Amino acid sequence: MADDSIAVVDLDQCQPDRCNYECANFCPPNRTGKNCIITREERYEEDEPYQGSSDQVWISEEICLGESCGICVEKCPFDAITIRNLPQELDEDPIHRYGDNGFALYGLPAPQEGQVTGILGPNGIGKTTAVRILADELAPNLGRPGEEPGWDAVLEAYRGTELQEYLEAVRGGDLTVARKPQYVDRIPDRFDGTTRELLARTDERDVLTELIERLEIASVVDQSIDTLSGGELQRVALAATLARDADF
Repeated sequence: MADDSIAVVDLDQCQPDRCNYECANFCPPNRTGKNCIITREERYEEDEPYQGSSDQVWISEEICLGESCGICVEKCPFDAITIRNLPQELDEDPIHRYGDNGFALYGLPAPQEGQVTGILGPNGIGKTTAVRILADELAPNLGRPGEEPGWDAVLEAYRGTELQEYLEAVRGGDLTVARKPQYVDRIPDRFDGTTRELLARTDERDVLTELIERLEIASVVDQSIDTLSGGELQRVALAATLARDADF
């Protein structure tokens, strides 16, 4: 594959027991005798750990012809394969990767104190992954899944960059980050009570009254959290996050 392309296999969608391995059978490199698309059992040694099941496919990014081919993407009956050309060739290693043929994140945004940093883009490009790393909820693996290089290696990788000081502060516990939950519809499954009771738990700055007024949620503060609409849950989650005593 060209250096500016990646292959992703969605293990939740890959269902080899319900297909005839069309991706492998129609793959041009495979048809010339190369092992471009093979099963994970064929790819890994017997005692070597890997993600997914033994009969799910693995794609060699070195052999794959890239997005210009796309035959495996077209032939997969479950839309489990994605081949993407990156906007430009990247010389850097990923900051995080979710296993072989998994999503890879290159680079991180650099939050600035007192300023708003926006992360825009379609679903699946790594916005949530980046925020989780910046909030110290996810330890980045520097593109080496399964190795867990640790924060010392991460800090070394970002030494001399504008992110170095931020990451050192987060890792050292000198900086607190508050993150709004992405899937607010799950809040009622995790909390049983009224909106006011939920917000009282996070009101570390004694600003609950102000936030209720500014976000216009006074009409629902005494309602059970499981009766709120999706839009109301979004505003409640935002209020809970803003009430935290956090640096970012």
